[in-house]
Amino acid sequence: MTISPQAPVAVPAPDARARTSDSRAGSDFARLSRRIAEAGLMRRRPGYYTARLALVIALTAAGWGAFAALGDSWWQLAVAAFLALMSGQIALVSHDLAHRQVFRRARPSEVWGRLFGNLGIGMSYGWWMNKHTRHHANPNHEDLDPDVAPDILVWSTEQARHSRGVARFIGGHQAWLFFPLLTLEGFNLHVASLRALRSPSMKHRALEAALLLFHLAAYVSALFLVLPPGKAVAFLAVHQCLFGVYLGCTFAPNHKGMPTFRGDERPDFLRRQVLTSRNVRGGRVTDVLLGGLNYQIEHHLFPSMPTPHLRRARTVVRAYCAEIGVPYHETGLLRSYREALTHLHRVGEPIRRRRGAAA
Repeated sequence: MTISPQAPVAVPAPDARARTSDSRAGSDFARLSRRIAEAGLMRRRPGYYTARLALVIALTAAGWGAFAALGDSWWQLAVAAFLALMSGQIALVSHDLAHRQVFRRARPSEVWGRLFGNLGIGMSYGWWMNKHTRHHANPNHEDLDPDVAPDILVWSTEQARHSRGVARFIGGHQAWLFFPLLTLEGFNLHVASLRALRSPSMKHRALEAALLLFHLAAYVSALFLVLPPGKAVAFLAVHQCLFGVYLGCTFAPNHKGMPTFRGDERPDFLRRQVLTSRNVRGGRVTDVLLGGLNYQIEHHLFPSMPTPHLRRARTVVRAYCAEIGVPYHETGLLRSYREALTHLHRVGEPIRRRRGAAA
């Protein structure tokens, strides 16, 4: 198990408390589940989600309405920034839909998930569901979690030692490059979604493709019909780059710099979710901007819990973790970024050392 020294938690050794027997671990989580259920925190919140979805749709429509009314103007870049924020909110709504926080049944969740994901922001619902489900099952497991696979960045010293290609090229300075790289995340989301259409295992591939291509065609057409080419490209760059940064700032505090696992290191469900997750303290503004993902521990324990209940669940889960001796890590937003970046810099040391030796 790899542990970030920036996360001030006393993590149990894998062969001790963290490797509690399945029956014991199940009873730990079962007791917590009963407390959560008794507090009414798994109840649906149709009124909240009706208002939230309506507000996101209305604000996005207002943004595109302003775009059409403003016409050929450099003030369109301010509209692009606003729509980047709304694209991030659409992504957060898609996330809640995928976890069945909004609807109990799969069918309406998938329908609305594809409308918000594929049609709304050009993100494949099927591709993201596959990736995110694997992440939730084994968060921060280097062999099983796609979110910590060594692609462009490396997440552990072991990955750094065996890095190749782009990861090896930038890994030594990845902490400095992290936020600049986030400007490409919006583009990467679109490219990965289109690539996923080649997979025969994707459900409803034709529908996914039709919605993605319609989004792309409508988006590009709107830009170049309303704006001259130079301003259209500038709008696209500002919109997509800020969208990527917003997404990255939403997801980066959740697991980066927290313990990682390899091979057979696989604690029970409760400890697997709590030890690898970081909560971010903050008020209602933080809740809105991060879409409730600042309560990452509670979200990973109860993925279908409606977002507005996560704040109350935090009190129950934190007390229960203290009761059974499981570390519960929580920090402020800026501190969470610092911990993540410090971890990225530390694990890149083998690459820097290798370059120094070769110089």
